[in-house]
Amino acid sequence: MSESGGVDGEKELPAGWAWVRLGEIADTALGKMLDKKQSTGRHPTPYLRNVNVQWGEISTDDLLVMDIEPEDIDRFTVSKGDLVVCEGGEIGRCAIWTRDESIAYQKALHRVRVSAALETRYLRYYLEYAAHSAQLERFSTGSTIKHLPQQLLREVPIPVPPLAEQQRIVEALEEQLSRLDAAVVSLEAGQRRTRGLESAALAVALEDVASAPVKRLGDLLKEPLRNGHSAKATADSSGIRTLNLTAVTQGKFSDKNTKLTVADPYRVRDLWLTRGDILVQRSNTPDLVGTSAMYAGPDKWAIFPDLLIRVRVGEDVLPEYVTLVLQSRRGRSYFKSRAKGLAGSMPKIDQSAIENFIIPVPALDEQKRVVAAVREQTDRVSRVSAELDRALRRSVGLRNALLRTAFSGKLIPQDSEGEPVRVVLARIRTERASQAKPKRTRKATAKAPAQRPAEAAAPGPTLFPALAVQQEFEL
Repeated sequence: MSESGGVDGEKELPAGWAWVRLGEIADTALGKMLDKKQSTGRHPTPYLRNVNVQWGEISTDDLLVMDIEPEDIDRFTVSKGDLVVCEGGEIGRCAIWTRDESIAYQKALHRVRVSAALETRYLRYYLEYAAHSAQLERFSTGSTIKHLPQQLLREVPIPVPPLAEQQRIVEALEEQLSRLDAAVVSLEAGQRRTRGLESAALAVALEDVASAPVKRLGDLLKEPLRNGHSAKATADSSGIRTLNLTAVTQGKFSDKNTKLTVADPYRVRDLWLTRGDILVQRSNTPDLVGTSAMYAGPDKWAIFPDLLIRVRVGEDVLPEYVTLVLQSRRGRSYFKSRAKGLAGSMPKIDQSAIENFIIPVPALDEQKRVVAAVREQTDRVSRVSAELDRALRRSVGLRNALLRTAFSGKLIPQDSEGEPVRVVLARIRTERASQAKPKRTRKATAKAPAQRPAEAAAPGPTLFPALAVQQEFEL
C-alpha cells in the first residue's frame, strides 16, 4: 500500500503513516469447525462462539464445549493479547482476549496476532470504525447474513502511524470514550427508570379504585369474545390488511405492524377493528402472553389474527380504563399464571381466562379520572424518553466522529520524531523472509537436466508489494 490510500475521500495520510493490508502486519487464523457427527466426548474443550464476542468485551458466561484433540489445541487457541474478530453476522465486531489463561475458539471467529508494527488496541478501534462506517462492506460476502472470509480480512487496508503514535492515539481515544461511555450508561439508566415510571403511575392511579365493586370481565362485555383469523401473506400489494402481534406488543397500530393477507373477505367480515376494541395476545412468549392494547384508529382499518382475542366492553366501563387494568402488574401476573402450554411450545391462554379476570368497577367519572391521570403521566414520561433516545443517537454519532478523527491523524498532534512505518515494515519484511521455509520441490529424475552453476535462482515473491508499487485503496 502507499501513503496515498483512501479513507472517506481523504487520500493523503499524515507524514510517517502508510496504508497497509492487515495480512502484511498481522497473522490471522480461523477457529475449529464444529462437527457434532465426529464428536467423541474424549476431549471436551470450552470454546468461544460469535455470540461471546461483543464490541470491546468477551463473555464466558455461556460457553459450550466441543472435541479438540490435544495436538490441535495450540492451533485453535486464543491467548492473552489476541484480537478476536467476528467472521459472520456483524462482521468485524471484535475484542481483545485479556485473560492469562488461553481458550479455544470456533470457526465463526478470526484470531488476529499483530506484528511489532501494530498496537492491538489501535486495530480493535479501527475495525469498530470501519464496521460502523461501512468500510468493511466491500470485503464481505453473502446477501442476508454477511461474512468476512479470512482471505478478505487480510486484504483490509489499515492506516498505520508509527507505533508510538498509535499508542498515544489509543490513550487519547480511551480517555474521551470513557467519558462518552459513562454518559451512555447514565442515559440507559434513565431509560430504564422511565419505563418504571409508567408502571408506577398506573399502580398509583389504580390504588384509588381498589375499594370499588369488582366484577368478572365476562360480565362487562357488549358481545362475546372473538378470536381472529390468520391467512398467508399476499405476494403483491393486494389483500386484506391484518395486524401483526407486534402491534399489540408495542401498542402501535401502524402500517409497519401489519401485513396484507389472502383472507376470505366473507369469512372475516366480522373481524374488522372498531375504535375502542381491546386486543389480548392469547399466545406468545411467557413474558408477553396476555399482553393487551386498545385500538383507537379509524373503523375497518384492519382485521386481527387468530393469536389475538378481541374484547368489546359494554357501557358500564370505558375501554381505556379496562385496558389499563389489563396492563397493570396484577393483570400481567394473572395472565402469566393462567397460561398453559406443552414443553417446547408457546404458552397460551383461552377466552375463559379473560372472562374470569376480576376488575374493580368504579363510577364512570372515576374511571375517566384514572385514565386522564395515567395519560398525563405517560405523556410526560414519553417526552423524557424521547429526549433520552435522541441523546443516545447523538452519542453514537459522537463516537463515530471521534473514531474518524483519530484514524485521519487529527486527534492528537503529529510527532515527526517517531520511526516511520515504512522503516518498520521493511524490517518485518526482512525478518519474515529470513524465516520463510523453502518450498518443496519434486525430486529430480535422471533425465532432468542439471541446473547450470552460473544460473541464479528465481527470486521469491515480495512480501510487501505495496512498498514498491503505489496502489490506492478507496475505503
